Amino acid sequence: MIRTASRQLLSAGKSLKAATPAELAALGGAGGGRGLAASAGDTSRTIVASLPDLPYDYGALEPVVSGEIMQLHHAKHHAAYVAGYNKAAEQLDAARGKGDTETVVSLQRAINFNGGGHVNHSIFWKNLAPISEGGGAPPEGPLAAAIDAQFGSLDALIAKFSAAGAGVQGSGWVWLGLNDRKKLAIVTTPNQDACVTTGHVPLLGVDVWEHAYYLQYKNVRPDYLKNIWKIINWKDVASRYTAAS
Repeated sequence: MIRTASRQLLSAGKSLKAATPAELAALGGAGGGRGLAASAGDTSRTIVASLPDLPYDYGALEPVVSGEIMQLHHAKHHAAYVAGYNKAAEQLDAARGKGDTETVVSLQRAINFNGGGHVNHSIFWKNLAPISEGGGAPPEGPLAAAIDAQFGSLDALIAKFSAAGAGVQGSGWVWLGLNDRKKLAIVTTPNQDACVTTGHVPLLGVDVWEHAYYLQYKNVRPDYLKNIWKIINWKDVASRYTAAS
């Protein structure tokens, strides 16, 4: 399913624009396709993106991430990806209607960048939880066993994941994903490339664009990556692992 989703959602012939619900589920993992809906009665299955509500208040992740950062990140940055995707998708529809192949091809960058930004952030918000609601509580069950088996311990995974995130040049994401062999892997993606472009189902993603942390952590990304573990929602990560296994 993951390779099918990757091909269909990110190819020049389809992208996120013509995705089916099953493909969106594969792209975003458990619940990752929420915020993308097919227009009623539209036989072309046009996908329209919408900004999802956060499952907590803007200030709920403090002191790890400030309410100011969360409000700007969600209401401005994520909203901009949604608007950019919808605009490009509308232009793509028009170009396809005219048989304008050159424009169809030229719009793929905007579709993938903004669509990827929307999908990535929709996963990210659910991967986090306030400390008072279980954020930071270590994983249990099959996911915990898989982490111990493959990385030796949760601390070892955290160290490797944080190092990978700190090493991302410029802007991007660091992910814990599941490959075709049902093995966990830490991968990174540049800009807003979706995790599926690496051939992995996304389980946990951390945004390392400066807009995710700069107002609070300045240019010290490693400090942000050290503290983010205090609010990781391992229950959400575990549910994605179970769904993909």
